Amino acid sequence: MPVISMFYGIIVRMFHFDDKRHSLPHVHVEYQGEVAVIDIESAEILAGNLPSKKLRLVQAWIEIHREELMADWKLATEGMEIFKIKPLK
Repeated sequence: MPVISMFYGIIVRMFHFDDKRHSLPHVHVEYQGEVAVIDIESAEILAGNLPSKKLRLVQAWIEIHREELMADWKLATEGMEIFKIKPLK
């Protein structure tokens, strides 16, 4: 499960061939034991939970990097190598 970015204690991952359970393009986010699946297009939680402040950081990061995330999603669903994305500063 490749890590594509880390910032402020948040780990963002994208799985290969992960378009079956949550058919929408999404990322898996972890923060201090909390785990959430977040839709790339709407930046809303599909499953799980994150503290609200950390969710807002992830949503801002998604907004900034949506195009790169969608490109990685396409690669990941085809089983290809995905690229790291700059963290939120």
